[in-house]
Amino acid sequence: MSVAESTSVSPKTPRVPSGHPTFIHTAWRVIAKKPGRIVGLAIILFFALMAIVGPYLYPRQLPINPNAIYAAISWKYPLGTDFEGTSNLALIVTGARYVLFAAFMAAIFTVVIGTVLGLVSGYYLGWSDSVIMRITDFVLTIPGFPLLVVLSTVWNFGQPVAMGFVLGITGWGGLARAVRSQTLSLRERGFIEAAHTLGLSPVHILFKEILPNIGSYIAMNLLLAVTGSIYAEVGLFFLGVVPFQVNNWGVMLNLAVFSAGAMSSVQALPYLLSPLIALLVLTLGVVLFLDAVDELFNPRLKEA
Repeated sequence: MSVAESTSVSPKTPRVPSGHPTFIHTAWRVIAKKPGRIVGLAIILFFALMAIVGPYLYPRQLPINPNAIYAAISWKYPLGTDFEGTSNLALIVTGARYVLFAAFMAAIFTVVIGTVLGLVSGYYLGWSDSVIMRITDFVLTIPGFPLLVVLSTVWNFGQPVAMGFVLGITGWGGLARAVRSQTLSLRERGFIEAAHTLGLSPVHILFKEILPNIGSYIAMNLLLAVTGSIYAEVGLFFLGVVPFQVNNWGVMLNLAVFSAGAMSSVQALPYLLSPLIALLVLTLGVVLFLDAVDELFNPRLKEA
């Protein structure tokens, strides 16, 4: 039990029985409070399963089918077809794996780097704070998307890990500053002073006392980093600055606009709208689920 928890519990509080609800039960109870949260979770899980098993269940048809070029929306082609007669739904499904995996890796890199540097900077202060903040200022002053365009010319973005790493190391600055501000506020609280009095190590104080109190903010930034990374990578592929080595929603947008003439052809319009609909639905799911994440990880909302 952390010092923050121990100082807030009354001596007369009974011991929690061994059969107390697990994190999964608690999480589901929080999610089930509002229908919107359930819808958001369902959307996120749907896209996650699409990326994992979708390409095996609904693979892309490699041979060109000239008889099905720009086929209308039907039971066979729920989202129509492209200029090669390939199902747009199959392109969405097979492209989800790269898009989501790269975005997840980018979010992990962003949150880990930003959180660790923010905690260290806000807790230790002194020269370490000055060095970290100058590096953070440098990262924040560099235009993110133009930098990604430049890096794409020398970096192989064909692998989602590479794409995620570059997105992560260029997007952690804002989170690091926010975590630093939260840490500066928390380090003056009474339970942190009590932790110093007890002789607890700085590592314990940072990750057992301070980190749980900003867990809600970090968890929400993790989800927002996923959606932000998706739009960044889709934008790179749409602009054509990344070689079309993999199927990607951004590749679909690029081909729909610059090759298929979807902006002026009604028949090609489903090819353009398919990746846009996927992006909008996924973003909606994340936004709806953020409310549950805030309540689940926010200590104040837990107490309420």
